[in-house]
Amino acid sequence: MPQQADPDPRQAGTLPDLGNTQTAFAHKSNRDLLRAYWLYRVIGTPWLTNAGSFLTKLALGLHLPVKGAVKATIFKQFCGGETIEESMRTAEKLAESGVGTILDYSVEGEDDQAAMDATAEEVLRTIAAAKGNAHIPFSVFKPTGVVRTDVLEKVSAGTKLSNEESAAWARGRRRFERICEAAHASETPVLIDAEESWIQQAIDGLAQEMMQRHNTKRAIIYNTVQLYRHDRLAFLREQTRLAGQNGYHHGVKLVRGAYMEKERDRAEEKSYLSPIGVNKAAVDADFDAALRFCAEHLSHSAVLVGTHNEASTLLMASLMQAAGLPKNDPRIHFGQLLGMSDNISFNMAAAGYNVVKYVPYGPVRKVLPYLIRRAKENTSARGQTGRELALIIAERKRRG
Repeated sequence: MPQQADPDPRQAGTLPDLGNTQTAFAHKSNRDLLRAYWLYRVIGTPWLTNAGSFLTKLALGLHLPVKGAVKATIFKQFCGGETIEESMRTAEKLAESGVGTILDYSVEGEDDQAAMDATAEEVLRTIAAAKGNAHIPFSVFKPTGVVRTDVLEKVSAGTKLSNEESAAWARGRRRFERICEAAHASETPVLIDAEESWIQQAIDGLAQEMMQRHNTKRAIIYNTVQLYRHDRLAFLREQTRLAGQNGYHHGVKLVRGAYMEKERDRAEEKSYLSPIGVNKAAVDADFDAALRFCAEHLSHSAVLVGTHNEASTLLMASLMQAAGLPKNDPRIHFGQLLGMSDNISFNMAAAGYNVVKYVPYGPVRKVLPYLIRRAKENTSARGQTGRELALIIAERKRRG
Protein backbone atom coordinates (compact mmCIF):
# COMPACT_ATOMS: atom_id res chain seq x y z
CA MET A 1 0.00 0.00 0.00
CA PRO A 2 1.53 3.40 -0.91
CA GLN A 3 2.36 5.65 2.02
CA GLN A 4 -0.03 8.53 2.47
CA ALA A 5 1.46 12.01 2.16
CA ASP A 6 2.17 13.82 5.40
CA PRO A 7 -0.36 16.47 6.38
CA ASP A 8 0.57 19.88 5.02
CA PRO A 9 1.11 22.12 8.08
CA ARG A 10 -0.38 25.01 6.10
CA GLN A 11 -3.62 23.06 5.71
CA ALA A 12 -3.69 21.27 9.08
CA GLY A 13 -4.64 24.23 11.20
CA THR A 14 -2.46 26.50 13.29
CA LEU A 15 0.81 24.98 14.46
CA PRO A 16 3.09 26.53 17.07
CA ASP A 17 5.60 29.13 15.91
CA LEU A 18 8.86 27.56 17.09
CA GLY A 19 10.74 30.73 16.20
CA ASN A 20 8.89 32.81 18.82
CA THR A 21 11.79 33.81 21.06
CA GLN A 22 9.63 35.91 23.40
CA THR A 23 7.79 32.77 24.52
CA ALA A 24 10.89 30.57 24.31
CA PHE A 25 12.91 32.72 26.71
CA ALA A 26 10.22 34.33 28.86
CA HIS A 27 11.57 32.36 31.84
CA LYS A 28 15.13 33.70 31.39
CA SER A 29 16.46 37.00 32.67
CA ASN A 30 18.79 39.18 30.60
CA ARG A 31 21.66 37.84 32.71
CA ASP A 32 20.60 34.25 32.01
CA LEU A 33 20.56 34.97 28.27
CA LEU A 34 23.99 36.57 28.38
CA ARG A 35 25.43 33.56 30.23
CA ALA A 36 23.85 31.17 27.72
CA TYR A 37 25.17 33.27 24.83
CA TRP A 38 28.79 33.07 26.00
CA LEU A 39 28.46 29.41 26.93
CA TYR A 40 27.25 28.46 23.46
CA ARG A 41 29.96 30.62 21.91
CA VAL A 42 32.53 28.52 23.79
CA ILE A 43 30.78 25.23 22.95
CA GLY A 44 30.77 26.23 19.29
CA THR A 45 34.58 26.49 19.36
CA PRO A 46 36.00 22.92 19.55
CA TRP A 47 39.47 23.79 20.85
CA LEU A 48 38.00 25.90 23.65
CA THR A 49 35.60 23.10 24.61
CA ASN A 50 38.40 20.51 24.66
CA ALA A 51 40.76 22.75 26.60
CA GLY A 52 38.07 23.77 29.07
CA SER A 53 37.01 20.15 29.63
CA PHE A 54 40.62 19.06 30.30
CA LEU A 55 41.39 21.97 32.63
CA THR A 56 38.12 21.57 34.56
CA LYS A 57 38.71 17.84 35.15
CA LEU A 58 42.28 18.57 36.19
CA ALA A 59 41.27 21.35 38.58
CA LEU A 60 38.54 19.27 40.23
CA GLY A 61 40.91 16.30 40.44
CA LEU A 62 43.44 18.49 42.25
CA HIS A 63 40.63 19.82 44.48
CA LEU A 64 41.16 23.38 43.29
CA PRO A 65 38.30 25.77 44.14
CA VAL A 66 36.59 25.75 40.74
CA LYS A 67 33.31 24.05 41.68
CA GLY A 68 31.58 27.42 42.07
CA ALA A 69 32.59 28.51 38.57
CA VAL A 70 31.41 25.22 37.04
CA LYS A 71 28.12 25.35 38.94
CA ALA A 72 27.46 28.95 37.87
CA THR A 73 28.06 28.28 34.15
CA ILE A 74 27.72 24.96 32.32
CA PHE A 75 26.14 23.18 35.31
CA LYS A 76 23.47 25.88 35.67
CA GLN A 77 22.69 25.70 31.94
CA PHE A 78 22.27 21.94 31.68
CA CYS A 79 21.49 20.69 35.23
CA GLY A 80 18.69 21.23 37.69
CA GLY A 81 20.77 21.02 40.85
CA GLU A 82 22.99 18.75 42.88
CA THR A 83 20.10 17.01 44.65
CA ILE A 84 16.46 16.15 44.06
CA GLU A 85 15.50 18.94 46.46
CA GLU A 86 17.48 21.54 44.47
CA SER A 87 16.08 20.18 41.21
CA MET A 88 12.51 20.50 42.47
CA ARG A 89 12.95 24.28 42.35
CA THR A 90 13.86 23.94 38.68
CA ALA A 91 10.78 21.73 38.19
CA GLU A 92 8.56 24.35 39.80
CA LYS A 93 10.00 27.04 37.54
CA LEU A 94 9.41 24.92 34.43
CA ALA A 95 5.87 24.13 35.58
CA GLU A 96 5.04 27.86 35.56
CA SER A 97 5.34 27.62 31.75
CA GLY A 98 3.48 24.33 31.49
CA VAL A 99 6.63 22.25 31.00
CA GLY A 100 7.05 19.01 32.94
CA THR A 101 10.25 17.66 34.47
CA ILE A 102 12.05 14.33 34.24
CA LEU A 103 14.50 14.03 37.13
CA ASP A 104 17.60 12.45 35.59
CA TYR A 105 20.33 11.30 37.98
CA SER A 106 23.26 11.85 35.62
CA VAL A 107 26.21 10.26 37.37
CA GLU A 108 28.14 8.24 34.77
CA GLY A 109 31.04 5.80 34.63
CA GLU A 110 30.59 4.05 37.99
CA ASP A 111 30.58 0.29 37.42
CA ASP A 112 31.11 -1.30 40.83
CA GLN A 113 28.28 -3.01 42.69
CA ALA A 114 28.11 -0.58 45.61
CA ALA A 115 27.92 2.42 43.27
CA MET A 116 25.19 0.75 41.21
CA ASP A 117 23.22 -0.08 44.36
CA ALA A 118 23.44 3.60 45.30
CA THR A 119 22.35 4.67 41.81
CA ALA A 120 19.33 2.36 41.93
CA GLU A 121 18.33 3.79 45.30
CA GLU A 122 18.62 7.31 43.92
CA VAL A 123 16.42 6.43 40.94
CA LEU A 124 13.87 5.01 43.37
CA ARG A 125 13.93 8.35 45.20
CA THR A 126 13.14 10.17 41.94
CA ILE A 127 10.15 7.88 41.45
CA ALA A 128 8.98 8.65 44.99
CA ALA A 129 9.37 12.38 44.28
CA ALA A 130 7.33 12.03 41.08
CA LYS A 131 4.48 10.08 42.67
CA GLY A 132 1.32 12.16 42.51
CA ASN A 133 3.23 15.19 41.20
CA ALA A 134 1.71 16.34 37.90
CA HIS A 135 4.81 18.43 37.24
CA ILE A 136 7.01 15.29 37.07
CA PRO A 137 5.20 12.97 34.63
CA PHE A 138 8.13 10.54 34.06
CA SER A 139 11.13 9.06 35.77
CA VAL A 140 14.20 7.75 33.95
CA PHE A 141 17.29 5.62 34.41
CA LYS A 142 20.38 4.64 32.46
CA PRO A 143 20.77 0.82 32.34
CA THR A 144 24.57 0.96 32.66
CA GLY A 145 24.04 2.77 35.93
CA VAL A 146 22.46 -0.35 37.44
CA VAL A 147 23.86 -3.29 35.42
CA ARG A 148 27.56 -3.86 34.71
CA THR A 149 28.51 -2.91 31.14
CA ASP A 150 30.69 -5.97 30.55
CA VAL A 151 27.85 -8.25 31.64
CA LEU A 152 25.35 -6.48 29.37
CA GLU A 153 27.77 -6.94 26.47
CA LYS A 154 28.15 -10.67 27.11
CA VAL A 155 24.41 -11.23 27.54
CA SER A 156 23.75 -9.26 24.33
CA ALA A 157 26.26 -11.40 22.44
CA GLY A 158 24.91 -14.67 23.90
CA THR A 159 28.29 -15.42 25.51
CA LYS A 160 28.36 -17.81 28.45
CA LEU A 161 28.77 -16.03 31.77
CA SER A 162 31.14 -17.07 34.53
CA ASN A 163 29.71 -17.74 37.98
CA GLU A 164 30.78 -14.27 39.10
CA GLU A 165 29.23 -12.66 36.01
CA SER A 166 26.01 -14.64 36.47
CA ALA A 167 25.78 -13.28 40.01
CA ALA A 168 26.41 -9.74 38.74
CA TRP A 169 23.73 -10.20 36.06
CA ALA A 170 21.22 -11.43 38.64
CA ARG A 171 22.01 -8.48 40.90
CA GLY A 172 21.70 -6.02 38.01
CA ARG A 173 18.44 -7.58 36.85
CA ARG A 174 17.03 -7.17 40.31
CA ARG A 175 17.90 -3.47 40.39
CA PHE A 176 16.25 -3.08 36.99
CA GLU A 177 13.14 -4.94 38.21
CA ARG A 178 12.90 -2.94 41.45
CA ILE A 179 12.87 0.33 39.51
CA CYS A 180 10.15 -0.89 37.15
CA GLU A 181 8.10 -2.34 40.03
CA ALA A 182 8.28 0.99 41.88
CA ALA A 183 7.24 2.88 38.75
CA HIS A 184 4.23 0.60 38.35
CA ALA A 185 3.27 0.86 42.01
CA SER A 186 3.45 4.66 41.97
CA GLU A 187 1.85 4.92 38.50
CA THR A 188 4.82 6.98 37.31
CA PRO A 189 6.00 5.97 33.83
CA VAL A 190 9.73 5.23 33.65
CA LEU A 191 11.96 5.78 30.61
CA ILE A 192 14.75 3.26 30.04
CA ASP A 193 17.55 5.09 28.27
CA ALA A 194 19.24 3.51 25.26
CA GLU A 195 22.90 2.53 25.20
CA GLU A 196 25.49 1.45 22.60
CA SER A 197 24.42 -1.21 20.09
CA TRP A 198 26.68 -3.94 21.49
CA ILE A 199 24.92 -3.87 24.87
CA GLN A 200 21.43 -2.87 23.73
CA GLN A 201 20.02 -6.33 23.05
CA ALA A 202 20.16 -7.33 26.71
CA ILE A 203 18.45 -4.05 27.64
CA ASP A 204 15.75 -4.55 25.01
CA GLY A 205 15.05 -8.02 26.41
CA LEU A 206 14.66 -6.68 29.94
CA ALA A 207 12.52 -3.78 28.73
CA GLN A 208 10.16 -6.05 26.83
CA GLU A 209 9.84 -8.36 29.85
CA MET A 210 9.02 -5.40 32.12
CA MET A 211 6.47 -4.02 29.63
CA GLN A 212 4.69 -7.35 29.42
CA ARG A 213 4.59 -7.45 33.21
CA HIS A 214 3.62 -3.84 33.99
CA ASN A 215 1.98 -2.31 30.89
CA THR A 216 -1.29 -4.25 30.95
CA LYS A 217 -3.48 -1.16 31.51
CA ARG A 218 -1.33 1.61 30.03
CA ALA A 219 2.29 2.35 29.19
CA ILE A 220 4.33 2.55 32.38
CA ILE A 221 7.62 1.12 31.09
CA TYR A 222 9.10 2.93 28.05
CA ASN A 223 12.06 1.61 26.09
CA THR A 224 14.17 3.99 23.97
CA VAL A 225 14.65 3.54 20.22
CA GLN A 226 17.63 5.29 18.62
CA LEU A 227 16.75 5.91 14.98
CA TYR A 228 20.36 6.59 13.99
CA ARG A 229 20.52 2.80 13.76
CA HIS A 230 19.29 1.54 10.40
CA ASP A 231 17.59 -1.49 12.02
CA ARG A 232 15.52 0.35 14.62
CA LEU A 233 12.48 1.25 12.52
CA ALA A 234 11.88 -2.45 11.89
CA PHE A 235 12.53 -3.11 15.59
CA LEU A 236 9.92 -0.50 16.59
CA ARG A 237 7.33 -2.07 14.31
CA GLU A 238 8.01 -5.56 15.63
CA GLN A 239 7.90 -4.51 19.29
CA THR A 240 4.59 -2.71 18.75
CA ARG A 241 3.19 -5.77 16.98
CA LEU A 242 4.25 -8.03 19.86
CA ALA A 243 2.61 -5.71 22.39
CA GLY A 244 -0.69 -5.82 20.51
CA GLN A 245 -0.48 -9.58 20.06
CA ASN A 246 0.25 -10.20 23.73
CA GLY A 247 -2.15 -7.70 25.25
CA TYR A 248 0.10 -5.03 26.71
CA HIS A 249 0.91 -1.43 25.83
CA HIS A 250 4.15 -0.52 24.10
CA GLY A 251 5.88 2.50 25.63
CA VAL A 252 8.60 4.07 23.48
CA LYS A 253 10.82 7.10 23.54
CA LEU A 254 12.02 8.03 20.05
CA VAL A 255 15.40 9.73 19.66
CA ARG A 256 17.87 10.06 16.85
CA GLY A 257 20.75 8.96 19.09
CA ALA A 258 23.94 10.01 20.83
CA TYR A 259 26.72 7.51 20.13
CA MET A 260 27.32 7.76 16.38
CA GLU A 261 31.06 8.45 16.41
CA LYS A 262 31.72 5.71 18.96
CA GLU A 263 29.58 3.26 16.98
CA ARG A 264 31.37 3.96 13.70
CA ASP A 265 34.82 3.74 15.29
CA ARG A 266 34.06 0.38 16.91
CA ALA A 267 32.55 -1.06 13.72
CA GLU A 268 35.69 -0.06 11.79
CA GLU A 269 38.02 -1.37 14.49
CA LYS A 270 36.26 -4.74 14.69
CA SER A 271 35.45 -4.98 10.95
CA TYR A 272 31.69 -5.31 11.06
CA LEU A 273 28.93 -3.40 9.28
CA SER A 274 28.23 -0.12 11.05
CA PRO A 275 24.75 -0.03 12.59
CA ILE A 276 24.48 3.67 11.75
CA GLY A 277 22.30 4.96 8.92
CA VAL A 278 24.18 5.87 5.76
CA ASN A 279 23.67 9.62 6.20
CA LYS A 280 21.65 12.22 8.09
CA ALA A 281 18.89 12.19 5.49
CA ALA A 282 18.37 8.45 6.03
CA VAL A 283 18.27 8.91 9.81
CA ASP A 284 15.79 11.78 9.49
CA ALA A 285 13.62 9.69 7.16
CA ASP A 286 13.56 6.79 9.63
CA PHE A 287 12.76 9.10 12.55
CA ASP A 288 9.83 10.69 10.74
CA ALA A 289 8.61 7.27 9.58
CA ALA A 290 8.69 6.20 13.23
CA LEU A 291 6.53 9.21 14.12
CA ARG A 292 3.97 8.26 11.49
CA PHE A 293 3.94 4.67 12.69
CA CYS A 294 3.44 5.65 16.33
CA ALA A 295 0.66 8.09 15.44
CA GLU A 296 -1.15 5.24 13.69
CA HIS A 297 -0.79 2.71 16.55
CA LEU A 298 -1.87 4.59 19.66
CA SER A 299 -4.55 2.05 20.53
CA HIS A 300 -1.96 0.01 22.43
CA SER A 301 1.09 2.29 22.63
CA ALA A 302 2.39 5.63 23.87
CA VAL A 303 5.29 7.72 22.65
CA LEU A 304 7.67 10.36 23.93
CA VAL A 305 9.06 12.29 20.94
CA GLY A 306 12.57 13.11 22.11
CA THR A 307 13.92 15.55 19.55
CA HIS A 308 15.58 18.93 19.12
CA ASN A 309 14.50 18.93 15.48
CA GLU A 310 11.84 21.50 14.69
CA ALA A 311 10.61 19.81 11.50
CA SER A 312 10.03 16.48 13.25
CA THR A 313 8.27 18.22 16.13
CA LEU A 314 5.88 19.98 13.77
CA LEU A 315 5.35 16.78 11.78
CA MET A 316 4.07 15.01 14.91
CA ALA A 317 1.86 17.98 15.73
CA SER A 318 0.47 17.84 12.17
CA LEU A 319 -0.16 14.11 12.44
CA MET A 320 -2.05 14.68 15.69
CA GLN A 321 -4.19 17.37 14.11
CA ALA A 322 -4.90 15.26 11.05
CA ALA A 323 -6.04 12.39 13.31
CA GLY A 324 -8.25 14.70 15.37
CA LEU A 325 -6.24 14.07 18.54
CA PRO A 326 -6.25 16.63 21.35
CA LYS A 327 -2.97 18.47 21.83
CA ASN A 328 -2.70 17.08 25.35
CA ASP A 329 -3.39 13.45 24.41
CA PRO A 330 -1.82 11.56 27.35
CA ARG A 331 -0.24 9.03 24.99
CA ILE A 332 1.99 11.63 23.29
CA HIS A 333 4.69 13.77 24.88
CA PHE A 334 7.46 15.92 23.44
CA GLY A 335 10.80 16.09 25.25
CA GLN A 336 14.03 18.08 25.14
CA LEU A 337 17.07 18.48 27.36
CA LEU A 338 17.27 21.25 29.94
CA GLY A 339 19.18 24.21 28.55
CA MET A 340 18.59 23.29 24.91
CA SER A 341 15.85 23.91 22.33
CA ASP A 342 13.78 26.14 24.58
CA ASN A 343 12.14 27.44 21.40
CA ILE A 344 10.59 24.00 20.92
CA SER A 345 9.78 23.22 24.56
CA PHE A 346 8.16 26.46 25.62
CA ASN A 347 6.33 27.23 22.39
CA MET A 348 4.90 23.71 22.23
CA ALA A 349 3.85 23.91 25.88
CA ALA A 350 2.28 27.33 25.36
CA ALA A 351 0.25 25.85 22.51
CA GLY A 352 -1.13 23.14 24.81
CA TYR A 353 1.00 20.09 23.97
CA ASN A 354 2.49 17.76 26.60
CA VAL A 355 6.14 18.79 26.96
CA VAL A 356 8.85 17.59 29.32
CA LYS A 357 12.43 18.56 29.96
CA TYR A 358 15.11 16.09 30.98
CA VAL A 359 16.54 17.72 34.13
CA PRO A 360 19.92 16.14 34.94
CA TYR A 361 21.16 16.44 38.50
CA GLY A 362 23.86 15.16 40.82
CA PRO A 363 27.01 16.38 42.62
CA VAL A 364 29.04 18.68 40.39
CA ARG A 365 32.13 16.44 40.45
CA LYS A 366 30.14 13.31 39.62
CA VAL A 367 28.03 14.95 36.90
CA LEU A 368 31.10 16.41 35.17
CA PRO A 369 31.46 13.45 32.72
CA TYR A 370 27.86 14.07 31.61
CA LEU A 371 28.48 17.79 31.20
CA ILE A 372 31.65 17.24 29.18
CA ARG A 373 29.85 14.74 26.95
CA ARG A 374 27.00 17.18 26.46
CA ALA A 375 29.41 20.01 25.55
CA LYS A 376 31.29 17.82 23.06
CA GLU A 377 28.06 16.58 21.47
CA ASN A 378 27.02 20.18 20.94
CA THR A 379 30.43 21.01 19.55
CA SER A 380 30.11 18.27 16.93
CA ALA A 381 26.50 19.26 16.18
CA ARG A 382 27.43 22.69 14.88
CA GLY A 383 23.96 23.24 13.43
CA GLN A 384 22.41 22.86 16.88
CA THR A 385 24.88 25.25 18.50
CA GLY A 386 24.38 27.80 15.73
CA ARG A 387 20.61 27.56 16.09
CA GLU A 388 20.79 28.09 19.86
CA LEU A 389 23.00 31.15 19.39
CA ALA A 390 20.81 32.62 16.67
CA LEU A 391 17.71 32.33 18.87
CA ILE A 392 19.47 33.88 21.87
CA ILE A 393 20.80 36.75 19.73
CA ALA A 394 17.31 37.35 18.29
CA GLU A 395 15.75 37.52 21.76
CA ARG A 396 18.45 39.83 23.15
CA LYS A 397 17.90 42.10 20.15
CA ARG A 398 14.11 42.00 20.66
CA ARG A 399 14.54 43.04 24.28
CA GLY A 400 16.78 45.87 23.18
